[in-house]
Amino acid sequence: MASQYLTRELVELIGSKIVRGDTATDGTLPIEAELAKQYETSRTVIREAIKMLTAKGLVGSRPRRGTYVEPETKWNILDPDVLRWILQRRFSFDLMRDFLVAREGIEPKAAAAAALRQDKEAIAEIGRRLDDMREAEAGRMDSLEADIAFHIAILHASGNRFFVQFSHVIETALRFSIRLTNSAKGVRTASVPDHEKIYLAIKAGDAKGAERHAQALLTEALRLLDERARQVELSVELV
Repeated sequence: MASQYLTRELVELIGSKIVRGDTATDGTLPIEAELAKQYETSRTVIREAIKMLTAKGLVGSRPRRGTYVEPETKWNILDPDVLRWILQRRFSFDLMRDFLVAREGIEPKAAAAAALRQDKEAIAEIGRRLDDMREAEAGRMDSLEADIAFHIAILHASGNRFFVQFSHVIETALRFSIRLTNSAKGVRTASVPDHEKIYLAIKAGDAKGAERHAQALLTEALRLLDERARQVELSVELV
């Protein structure tokens, strides 16, 4: 367990460093022995960390070249860690827009599927998450966590295994996009009535209504994102 924790900690340190661009100018990483010395750990831990970073698309290795940083186009942005590191590095309106457009292809369909599937316990879970959003609105719960949990509950209620697999990526990016949306609207918490419309449609088995209301949330988020991007662009031009 201790070695697994150390490996995970090292992946976090090296992965975030790579994404920030804090590596050698030639794009190579130090050899295994040097990394072990630098991070004061064993070569076994280094080896496992490099394997994990390779799986995330951040590094590669070749004979006589050693381990090197892959170009950003090869990074696996569907990996929650990679996506989080990218968003922490600097906020990207283009990346966030891509994320919202991707959500358009998933969440409205997931809401419709949940309405058609009618898994009572899964729908009750959406209702509980909506109650949490009400509690957050009253200042008794964390508003961000409640909002994210509501959206993730819908993905699970859809019964679609691919939608469920995407939940980790969506959860990661939601931590950034929800803050932006609420800030742009000048509010502390998301609109409970807007989210309630989705829940009630799912509960009633109204697939078209559930899809429509879920899409409305995303259309508004895209509008606010584009509006904020234009404001930032204008402020830069005025400097």
